Amino acid sequence: MSGPTPTMLPVTRGVRRAVWSYWSRPFEVHHHQGWVSRKHHLLAWILSVHTARQHYPETSLVTDEAGAAMLVDGLGLPFDQVSTELETLEGADADWWVLGKLHAYRAQETPFVHLDTDVFLWKRLPRAMEMAPVLAQNPEHFPFVGSWYRPEAFDVAVQATQGWLPTEWIWYVSQRRGEALCCGVFGGNDIGFINHYADSAIRFIKHPLNQTAWDLIGFKIGDNILFEQYFLSACIAYHAYHETSPFYGVYAHCLFGSDADAYTPAKAEAAGYTHLIGGAKRDVALANKLETRVARDYSQDYRRCLEYLCRTEAAPQVQPDRETP
Repeated sequence: MSGPTPTMLPVTRGVRRAVWSYWSRPFEVHHHQGWVSRKHHLLAWILSVHTARQHYPETSLVTDEAGAAMLVDGLGLPFDQVSTELETLEGADADWWVLGKLHAYRAQETPFVHLDTDVFLWKRLPRAMEMAPVLAQNPEHFPFVGSWYRPEAFDVAVQATQGWLPTEWIWYVSQRRGEALCCGVFGGNDIGFINHYADSAIRFIKHPLNQTAWDLIGFKIGDNILFEQYFLSACIAYHAYHETSPFYGVYAHCLFGSDADAYTPAKAEAAGYTHLIGGAKRDVALANKLETRVARDYSQDYRRCLEYLCRTEAAPQVQPDRETP
């Protein structure tokens, strides 16, 4: 996405803090299956936090009590701020795992970059990203009908059940737009806009009038990206276009120009960025490399991880190899 002229830019200070979020219940119900083992999920936390804090030494965690017990008390990860705000999600549908991330986005009061647990920053983000109103990993383009995002199906379901739709969604879908923004890394300087987007997305998911539509749609774990990534793109496009919007001129600066670029090894290496998306988290060879890297570079954290696992569960061990990621 191209940006506005400099006179249209909001006042910025630049990103200085890194944020992570962890809602424990979706992980226990679903997401633990995405990793080779729970140990490797914890090793990813160690590597994600330590690589990012080399560039963004102010660190923050938004989680629940169980997450704080695991990541802070158990692993001893060095967060400057820890919030257990996600305790407010007690009783929420764990299939909507993105609620944890959205609540973390909405809670921010200063410029930030939020990192997924499976994202490792080997280099600092480009200055243009750090100064942008919104930053994200990359744009994703797809057919409006017949893609994994399914905006038309959700729109039809909500309208058929007389549910509630955000203004930005109605406008974006009416144009049959097929673009989203990958949020492996997300944040920015326009905190007012980010809070508005996150609050609207949360309301969209939790609105009482929409629950019948969600029941009709059925299995929805894979549809979380519709509310996080597709709706983000809708909000940016809507407010960038409408001159009367308080967020007029907002734009996103992405680390990569496309999803293909983001997962091209040479381009990812040049950017100093690794994202273990999808099946990569269950790749045994990559798991071995992850373990080797953490054991070598963060030996104290590695030992603490193993001790924590011994106290809490019997975890199968994958032997590290001699290669590095």
